[in-house]
Amino acid sequence: MSFLEKFLHSLEGEMTRPGNYGWFHLVSVFAIITLTVFLCLKFRDADEKVVRRILFIAWIVMMFAETLKQVLFTFEYDGVSAVWDYQWYAFPYQLCGTPLVVLPFIVFLKEGKVRDAFMAFMSTFSLFGGLATFFYPNDVFVREIAINIQTMLHHGLQIVLGVFIAVHNRRRLTHKYYLSSIPVFAGLLGLAMAMNIGVYHIFVAKGIDETFNMFYVSPYFDCTLPVLSSIYPKVPYAIFIVLYIFGFVLISAILHYGTK
Repeated sequence: MSFLEKFLHSLEGEMTRPGNYGWFHLVSVFAIITLTVFLCLKFRDADEKVVRRILFIAWIVMMFAETLKQVLFTFEYDGVSAVWDYQWYAFPYQLCGTPLVVLPFIVFLKEGKVRDAFMAFMSTFSLFGGLATFFYPNDVFVREIAINIQTMLHHGLQIVLGVFIAVHNRRRLTHKYYLSSIPVFAGLLGLAMAMNIGVYHIFVAKGIDETFNMFYVSPYFDCTLPVLSSIYPKVPYAIFIVLYIFGFVLISAILHYGTK
């Protein structure tokens, strides 16, 4: 093995697969609650330059951890040799992965309606994605220590940033502010649907059997999200999409108006 492969193999340490609200999960919950409270108390009235710096640092951390996860999902040592095989189901474009796309817009765009829309998205739709996975991790835990740490770090920071942005913008949480987040969600969802269709046909054309289901809205693979997984096989795809959008819009609205 090369030096890189030896290094990656050293990161493949295993642990007993964590359960919901076991010690690993509870320690993660405590750490994220503590960080959220600290940021909201210390920097809730910080100027925009400081806020941008905080969000940029968080984005760098999340990008580094996600990149490492992607490499670890691709690399495997079978006891004899290193095997590189990308796992397409782990492609980082789920609702939980949207901070990786959205945060640079918030960090680098000038103040205005477009930047506000991305911020509103982070404190509503993205916040829900983080909360749903972080507090009900269910099957996202695995035996690999590094992957479990990345999972809790990523979704935890998603919560921290969503709450922090809401608190920082607490005087601006208007109806317009919330409504501006919906086009962002629609755009990201539309891109996911286009990717699902395009990549699926590329796989089929090449005879590859891979699961690629971004935002869990692929017309070719079952949705595995709680509640929606039971609806997906029982209704036409178009109805499923309508219910999917309605559900996410409703829950994001609850989060927005619940923090006003």
